[in-house]
Amino acid sequence: MNDRAPKILSGGMTRDEMDEAAAMDGSKRSPNMPPRDASTLIVLDGKGSNPKVLMGRRSLKHKFMPGLFVFPGGRVDKFDGSAPASSELHPIVEAKIVNTLRKRPTKRRARALALASIRETYEETGLLLGEKCDHDKPIDHKDWCAFADHSVMPSLSELRLIARAITPPGRNRRFDAWFFTARAETIAHRLEELPTKELEDIHWLTLEDALKLELPVITVTVLKELQERLAADPDLKPETELPFFHLRGKQFLRDMI
Repeated sequence: MNDRAPKILSGGMTRDEMDEAAAMDGSKRSPNMPPRDASTLIVLDGKGSNPKVLMGRRSLKHKFMPGLFVFPGGRVDKFDGSAPASSELHPIVEAKIVNTLRKRPTKRRARALALASIRETYEETGLLLGEKCDHDKPIDHKDWCAFADHSVMPSLSELRLIARAITPPGRNRRFDAWFFTARAETIAHRLEELPTKELEDIHWLTLEDALKLELPVITVTVLKELQERLAADPDLKPETELPFFHLRGKQFLRDMI
């Protein structure tokens, strides 16, 4: 992380304001727990400053953010770090993750975050991102079998980072979440039926239309960051800095990575 003074999000959002925002997202106060590694994938369809993004509505049965529209994503699973891929993370993207990870900063954890975003996108939207190829490495874990079944190998080299956010303490779920982007051109296969019912009402939406939906506070924040990033950096260069949202004391901050 660079040595710039951190910025306070939204003109000085305090802990009380964060609690109020969390209540709007359906998050209840609970005993503190450490955040878990998680990742999200923003799939972009179209070039320029206003592409469409893929979003879906979380089921009302969920305890965390029920009924709100989100990008596909979720927590990292044990097998994600060792799942085979046709290409690895861009060295700059990998370094941004490894150099700022909490505890045990390893390349395996970095690739696990990237692969988790691809796996979760498959599970929640039925899209398999990567390259069509013959698998020379078996994928024998149930979470990755669909990739082998459809001769798709996940590819990491084109993934880019847009933001990172750690859920404030006291929530019923806490994540250290990394927001990746991928282009729709990397979709290698589309399933006709969704593997899970995690997301409903899945749509491709312009950024402006997405911001009109019922969204978690962090999703609104990341969408606006994405708008600014695409306006200034439409090619999403790997070296471009990205915001890191986290609580320090009673202020929710926006550092840069």
